[in-house]
Amino acid sequence: MISVKLVCVGKLKEAWLSAACAEYAKRLSRYCRLTVAELAEHTLPEKPSEAEIASALEKEGAEIVRACEGHYVIAACVEGMQLGSEELSQTLDRLSVEGRGKVAFVIGSSHGLSDSVKRGADMRLSVSKMTFPHQLFRVMLLEQIYRAFSISAGAKYHK
Repeated sequence: MISVKLVCVGKLKEAWLSAACAEYAKRLSRYCRLTVAELAEHTLPEKPSEAEIASALEKEGAEIVRACEGHYVIAACVEGMQLGSEELSQTLDRLSVEGRGKVAFVIGSSHGLSDSVKRGADMRLSVSKMTFPHQLFRVMLLEQIYRAFSISAGAKYHK
């Protein structure tokens, strides 16, 4: 069974987001071993400079790299490629067949991801050109991972 790790900078703050994530985690349990690593978001002043943001992203990036060690890393960022649900399903199937049974999806902070994390990722994934709150995006990503496994299993979830 494939292992999927969701590496997120920041904690969920809203109960409804936590409930949605818990629901998808429960659904995913039939298809994969899911773990979630919530990393601390580095505190920034109210109006941070570009240098302060870059420094915080690099510190978060070092923690992300440690959390993803030994995994095929898929970094969520706007510069990434956009995939349909079927394509994500095929990607996870291919990784499993290739013996890459440990996949980490990375969601950065509200300021994004450091360039070092993006460069070091095995794949960069963009879900949309639109911007979403990173906490809401966690639910969206879990739903798409669930949909991808459902497609592979031939389940009726994906229509």
